[in-house]
Amino acid sequence: MERTIICRCEEVALEDIENTAQKYNCSAREVKLRTRAGMGYCGGRTCRPALDAVLEEVTGEKPGHDIPLKVSPPVRPLSLSGLRGNEINE
Repeated sequence: MERTIICRCEEVALEDIENTAQKYNCSAREVKLRTRAGMGYCGGRTCRPALDAVLEEVTGEKPGHDIPLKVSPPVRPLSLSGLRGNEINE
């Protein structure tokens, strides 16, 4: 049987979300935390619209963004010329 993947980064399928919501009778936020949907490398940028739609249908909650998108600032500041490769700050 083919699985419908909602979150590719964490490989969370539609049935995983539905089963978690039914088994634990939990909120949309708790489903995200239990399944890790939307918490992968992209931080939900790819799957969030589909995830919100599924969670609204499964839990009855309107899409909310309790879990913010992941922010990945650079480890250290770089100048634009450093991004070009002309300068290396160490």
